[in-house]
Amino acid sequence: MELLLISNSTAPGGRYLDHCAPAISALLGSSVKRLLFIPYAVFDRAGYAATTRARFEELGFALDSVHDAPSSPVRAVERAEAIFIGGGNTFRLIDALWRTGLIEPIRQRVQGGMPYIGSSAGSNVACPTIKTTNDMPVVEPPSFNALSLVPFNINSHYQDPVPGSTHMGETREQRIAEFHEENDPPVVGLREGSWLVVNGIQITLEGSSGARVFRRGSPPTEWPIGSRLDFLIARHRVSG
Repeated sequence: MELLLISNSTAPGGRYLDHCAPAISALLGSSVKRLLFIPYAVFDRAGYAATTRARFEELGFALDSVHDAPSSPVRAVERAEAIFIGGGNTFRLIDALWRTGLIEPIRQRVQGGMPYIGSSAGSNVACPTIKTTNDMPVVEPPSFNALSLVPFNINSHYQDPVPGSTHMGETREQRIAEFHEENDPPVVGLREGSWLVVNGIQITLEGSSGARVFRRGSPPTEWPIGSRLDFLIARHRVSG
């Protein structure tokens, strides 16, 4: 499998996808000419698709949106050269993926070698479930189960505790600890500006700000840019 799982689509002071544009081009290479965009995480699908189409055209790729595909969404996925699932509300996104019947077709195509790019919510749904999203449940999806393209969860836009903060709510680290009270998969706290490149059983952390990995029953560990996180998949292959 070839996946690019990005924490955020826009970095401070930059344009949409500027910070990760080289990684997108590297993943798609010269063989992909046209992508299928899935805008379901945002209410204004037409506007989101137009913005994303213009950006990918700047990068040299044509782009179609599944929301206005002339054939069915499933047919569009079956014909796609690559898929990009954008950010927004993860609950809205997974709800639409289930209701349009796209979970299994996307999984099969990506497992068969089709490149997959996810940003924020699009990275969340590449995981076994969406249980580590930061979003509010603005809709009630049929299931929290997601694409299971990787055997770990992601917390996009991960934020470290702020020393001296008077905020009384739980930190991201505390929320992830709550997740591990009930669930087993590791969680990658993917800071803004960073992304994971998955190539088969190899995972490389790239970008600018690193990540924090949380495993049930163990202290969290810090990983700098350039780290190989293959153990997240190797662990699953051994235990599974």
